[in-house]
Amino acid sequence: MIFRQITHDDLGCASYLVGDEKAGVAAVVDPRFEVEDYLELARYMGVRIEHVFETHNHADHVSGHGRLAAATGATIHIHRDAAPGYDHEPFGHGDQWELGGLRIRALHTPGHRPEHTAFALIDARRGDEPWAVLTGDTLFVNDVARPDLAVEKSEGARGIFRSLRSQLLTLPDHVEIWPGHLGGSMCGGPGMDMKISSTIGFEKAHSAKLAIDDEDRFVEAALAGLGPQPPNFHAIVDLNRGPLLTDGVELLPLAPRQVEHQRAAGALVVDVRTDQQFDDAHIPGAIAIPMLYAGFGSRLAWLADREQDVVLIGRDDEDGRQAGRLAVAVGIRRLAGFLHGGMTSWRQEKRPVARIERLPVDELPGLDSQVLDVRERSEWDAGHLDGSVHTPWHDIDELPSGLDPERPIAVVCASGQRAAVAASLVARAGARRVIHVVDGGVPSLLE
Repeated sequence: MIFRQITHDDLGCASYLVGDEKAGVAAVVDPRFEVEDYLELARYMGVRIEHVFETHNHADHVSGHGRLAAATGATIHIHRDAAPGYDHEPFGHGDQWELGGLRIRALHTPGHRPEHTAFALIDARRGDEPWAVLTGDTLFVNDVARPDLAVEKSEGARGIFRSLRSQLLTLPDHVEIWPGHLGGSMCGGPGMDMKISSTIGFEKAHSAKLAIDDEDRFVEAALAGLGPQPPNFHAIVDLNRGPLLTDGVELLPLAPRQVEHQRAAGALVVDVRTDQQFDDAHIPGAIAIPMLYAGFGSRLAWLADREQDVVLIGRDDEDGRQAGRLAVAVGIRRLAGFLHGGMTSWRQEKRPVARIERLPVDELPGLDSQVLDVRERSEWDAGHLDGSVHTPWHDIDELPSGLDPERPIAVVCASGQRAAVAASLVARAGARRVIHVVDGGVPSLLE
């Protein structure tokens, strides 16, 4: 039997290639947009990809189901409640498929979305009971899915509670859990682990949310940790519902003069280098979204206007191309190109650069400046610096109210990562002197 997990580390997504090597047949579950890994694995193992299974219409990344179907002729399967606008084979709860000795059984688990389905895996040569379940976006390691990306959030949470109790937690304790996301994904909460798998028994014994057996208390707990809804998730769902998306985006190398022309025409200039490199020197008006840290695609999707061209700035051409691939994975397709030769080519032409000051967090208390806290509201409510102004990093589209653009503005978060993005946004909004607080954040100052 074939079982391979393929992760997209930037988005925290997991997909699966499963099948039977002897029968020469395989399926892919929840494919990402870049499908080369599945095709290479299939060739290596000598199997044909004949099926593509979707647990649901994804809201955080663009699916590769169209590209896989075009490349292999595979049939796309999704629950009938998904009602997509592409050729597919709809299924219902309990439907099964046999891929040689592998049996795949659909377990309808609505909540995260109405169509959501988990897939139990049965090795028919060894027994009739499932040995694993692909839980998609219902059950993660040490967490459950967020319930507010398709229906009213309380309704979604109740759906997840019932799906867990009626479908997943009734499986034997030894059954392995292989989720659709790892820690860092926007589809889960802060408790989601970076572990790639678990078991039903371990999660029942150690997951705080699964220990809640009262539906009302479960709903309360599920809603308490909800972060803000990403503004792009409806657009990604629409892309995934069809028509099938099979083409990538051509990413052109741009000379500095062309980048300047794009910037003057209103393009969003996104610098993907480290925050240290950005702070030292960047193109005026650019925003910093370092690609070094996981979550680049999600942050870009939060800030980019889908009707606005995007220009990518990296250390070199490979940085630009990689950033382009991550952008396409979250549905950002208006890519004007990347700066050919990276930031070095801009500097070689002696074009203007801007800088942002850096300040270690332990020096912030003695600084005579305004303080902008860019953490989420829940973090702010849990404790903040007296006299600071609060605006979450992703909501900065102009200078936050209460700040004087002529006075220094120190931008702080919990670690310095979100402050890097926010500081660039504040500078872009017209602040004269922006200070990026690094090496820690508000929690360390409150200790």
